[in-house]
Amino acid sequence: MNAPVRFAVVGCGHIGKRHAAMVEAHAEAELVAVADTAWTLGSEGGLLPSPEWAPTARAFGSLASLLDAVEVDVVSVCTPNGSHISLARTAVERGCHVVVEKPMGLRAEDVRGLGELAESQGVRVFGVMQNRYAPAAQWLKRTQDAGEFGDLLQVHVQCLWNRDDRYYTRGSWRGTLAEDGGPLFTQFSHFLDILMWVFGPLEVDDAHFVTQTHHDSTEFEDGGAVRFRLVQGGWGTFTFSTSTPHQNFESSMTVMGTRGTVRIGGQYMDRMEEFVLPHLEKPDMGQAPPPNDYGGYTGSAANHHHVYDNVMDVLLRDAQVATPISEGVEVVQAIEAMNRLGRSQE
Repeated sequence: MNAPVRFAVVGCGHIGKRHAAMVEAHAEAELVAVADTAWTLGSEGGLLPSPEWAPTARAFGSLASLLDAVEVDVVSVCTPNGSHISLARTAVERGCHVVVEKPMGLRAEDVRGLGELAESQGVRVFGVMQNRYAPAAQWLKRTQDAGEFGDLLQVHVQCLWNRDDRYYTRGSWRGTLAEDGGPLFTQFSHFLDILMWVFGPLEVDDAHFVTQTHHDSTEFEDGGAVRFRLVQGGWGTFTFSTSTPHQNFESSMTVMGTRGTVRIGGQYMDRMEEFVLPHLEKPDMGQAPPPNDYGGYTGSAANHHHVYDNVMDVLLRDAQVATPISEGVEVVQAIEAMNRLGRSQE
């Protein structure tokens, strides 16, 4: 493949527009088309006026009509969670590589099937887990890989966020089991991904879910606590909530090994708050990138440009996929286990 690589973005809400901006900013990429089912279909093959935020891209009311009309190398799927797999499969069946926003799907079986289809078609699937590129996550990965924590004893993750009526508007896909899936998929899969990327696979022992402030706005829990065992040794907890008033409060990870303990915190796990590793110098985490602003609420760090750098390196320079579909399967599988145990109390 030669540059420019031709991209289409399907799903043009806040996150879709961010993906479109990342493509347009890349010197080796070209945004050729965008699609969103919320747009009114035109009379000529679904073609619509180009949006002002993507003036050179052709606009369509569906991915199918887009692929019938435009030559595309990569489709970026930025739609509600429940449609990720079906749209990604449509793109793969047409010979396109795909970038799939998190989570890759709501069922591990479906994500595996997407991987098998992509392999048979000879195309790549790129997961979007941009929090891996945050300085704190990179430091954790290097430190664990170097054995600096010693034997791992415990890892505890705590995510206390706000999602209120600004987010869960009536009639939206958000808050539904079929299209959203719950906070472990939509809000906190990034932090579960970092946990497993750094410390390896885990087995879920038990989960306790609660609903405290979203009784009328969602079809699922708004908080919980999960206990797990790491396959390589050690145990831990994953505590989460979307009931924090006003704004996101913290995303933290405490790591305890036989050689010391650290706690990385802040709103988005971007500050070294406690550091007791006497044999190492305390790292400087530098300036964290700003969070994604979704209008009234914020999300994880805006590191999507790293995702697209990797896509271009893979397609043009034969690099390795940074977030392969196999790792996406593991995250979805872990969330399925947590949801199964946590929701069994109901």
